[in-house]
Amino acid sequence: MSAPLLSGKVFLLVTGASRGIGKQITESFATLLGNGSVVLLIARNENGLKETAQKLPKSLSVHTASMNLSVATADELKDVVRKALGSEGATQFEKAIIIHNAGSLGDVSKPTNDMKDLTTWRNYYDLNVFSPAILNGVFMEFFNEDTKVTRLVINITSLCGIQPSKSLAYYCTGKAAREMFFKVFALENPEVNVLNYSPGPVETDMQQVLRKNLGDADGKKMFNDFKASGSVLTTEQTVNRLIEILKLQNYKSGDHVDYYDK
Repeated sequence: MSAPLLSGKVFLLVTGASRGIGKQITESFATLLGNGSVVLLIARNENGLKETAQKLPKSLSVHTASMNLSVATADELKDVVRKALGSEGATQFEKAIIIHNAGSLGDVSKPTNDMKDLTTWRNYYDLNVFSPAILNGVFMEFFNEDTKVTRLVINITSLCGIQPSKSLAYYCTGKAAREMFFKVFALENPEVNVLNYSPGPVETDMQQVLRKNLGDADGKKMFNDFKASGSVLTTEQTVNRLIEILKLQNYKSGDHVDYYDK
């Protein structure tokens, strides 16, 4: 499946690329990129990053950075991007794509009235809201309007960003705030293509945690029923759908588009 947005000489940055959806996005997108494209993968798990990198076509230049995004400063992120860009810098590329995939569920056992620890809240927002916002700003500093590079920003969001779910207040509020940040970014930067993609229920570590630890009994049953009925998607299914959405370009920049949207 070809997608014009992904063809040519591309700089692709993916966070949370060591497993799950991030790993699959990297592997699927990489096959569509032109020769000489550069891929930068960021995640905490160094071994997982190496595994992802080894699966990519040899025609690509692949860089990995093992780092904890929740504590990474703008300067540290700049260094990582600058190294991957190399001496020729940003203008050598036709396209620049950043995929904000890294994220966490938070403690899914607690109702809102038990969420009283400030440090827990701060740590959650550092990773899930503040870090993608800062990384996006760093990325745009390198790939500004002057570079004449076509830019695509994909934020991996969730139905939980627009629909409340019991015991998921960390996750729901984090996804909502993060998605709204990218909607504002899209308004301010009309020349950048921005997509908030909601991948549907996908078989990942997160799904397993929800089936096992979700505090709300009805929600827990729903996630277990999803699994039992075969309704849970594979990472390949959701990433193929993402590529199809990018190919069709039927969304307005900044839109929330779900796997199941027609």
